[in-house]
Amino acid sequence: MKKLLSVLLAVLMVFALVGCSKKEEGGEAADTVKIGVAIYQFDDNFMTLYRQNIQKYFDDLNAKGGTQYEITIVDGKNDVAEQTEQVNTFISQGVDAMIVNLVQTSSPALAQAVEDSGIPTVFINREIADYKYGTKTCYVGADARDSGTYQGQIIFDQPNHGDLNGDGVVKYIMIMGDPENSDAKFRTEYSIKYLTDNGVAVECLYQETGMWDQAKGQELVASALNAYGDDIEVVFCNNDGMALGAAQAINAAGRTVGTDIYLVGVDALTECCEMVKAGTMTGTVLNDDQGQATAACESVLQLLAGNEITTKVNYVPYVMVTAENADQYIK
Repeated sequence: MKKLLSVLLAVLMVFALVGCSKKEEGGEAADTVKIGVAIYQFDDNFMTLYRQNIQKYFDDLNAKGGTQYEITIVDGKNDVAEQTEQVNTFISQGVDAMIVNLVQTSSPALAQAVEDSGIPTVFINREIADYKYGTKTCYVGADARDSGTYQGQIIFDQPNHGDLNGDGVVKYIMIMGDPENSDAKFRTEYSIKYLTDNGVAVECLYQETGMWDQAKGQELVASALNAYGDDIEVVFCNNDGMALGAAQAINAAGRTVGTDIYLVGVDALTECCEMVKAGTMTGTVLNDDQGQATAACESVLQLLAGNEITTKVNYVPYVMVTAENADQYIK
């Protein structure tokens, strides 16, 4: 009997040692942190890159062992009700932290619900105007005024400051993003402001909302080109997605970027940077998806550690992209 007990104890010790070994090798997570990520719309080119960067950031942390991060990313489908339900689900599930890219920023109701939950949260990409972030929240994005300013500067730096026909007035069309989004408002305003502040006379021939969508951008620019023809000298697009659509419409109309029309966007998508390098797009503005995603993830970790982030609004700088530097932004 004693011999049998000794054998059993020896077997149990072996299993215990194997179990400890697995833990040391990272076979079991010492702790699991659940993070809910709410993206306003998966179809958005820029936010696709952004959410991929968030996933990669935490995947890289998980690969190192120790604390494991369970990331759940949901698509708000650009629908306020859909996103509200998703965020409320995260709250009811008791996630440890959230990253929220709001569908609508004109009403802070959802942001307030997040604040009330007490869950550490980083709002990203879409800034709520004049919003007071609490002790467990902050914002990571970029100052959209700068992106608009850079668009204006790109056109100002062209021959005759964009006035291709030399009549003393730059005639342009503006394809805007979501009018509820402050980025769209500032890019629309500050692109033109740069020109007028520098003494350039302008005339807006056409201004419509493309909702950040490539197909919509193509449709609107095709309509404008049909209506105003050669009078259009510059096409401003609030993002590169719509600029890609605009480029298709420009080509279909028999116009040539750099020769009889200019085209600018924002985001510095790889395809657009290649076009800028080739001269089929005048310029774009780097909206640093990787830099913003990294800053957002680092902010989440700080909040999870119990640290209050004193800089409540963290702007990651934009970069003007032209033919001279487009190479370095082609991924």
